[in-house]
Amino acid sequence: MGQEFDYDNGTEGALHDYKQGLGLFTAKMPEIARHYNAFTEACFKEGSVSIRDKHLIALGISLHAQDEYCIIYHVKGCLDNGASEEQILETVGVAAALGGGAAMSQAVTLIQEAVSDLKGTH
Repeated sequence: MGQEFDYDNGTEGALHDYKQGLGLFTAKMPEIARHYNAFTEACFKEGSVSIRDKHLIALGISLHAQDEYCIIYHVKGCLDNGASEEQILETVGVAAALGGGAAMSQAVTLIQEAVSDLKGTH
């Protein structure tokens, strides 16, 4: 039996939708998906910058770009790699300093919802 998802939890639903969409894209465009996945995996490997910090950076960029799926994905990556809620919110502050009101609006809605939804899984 497959994993059940709580569709009342918008964060988990969005992550599921993203993964499902990525699977469909991979089935249709396997060569492109393989190269893209290899590139992103290499970028997020532990190095002189920790995986946690790479997800914090990616979260800030995602906020500035207003990419809701990436925002949720990288909030999860931050939490999975040991970032505290305070570190996530500090990253939000830096993104808002550069991205203005648009970044702050995502921070006070989507990020706080995602942290709340995902924090219980850690």
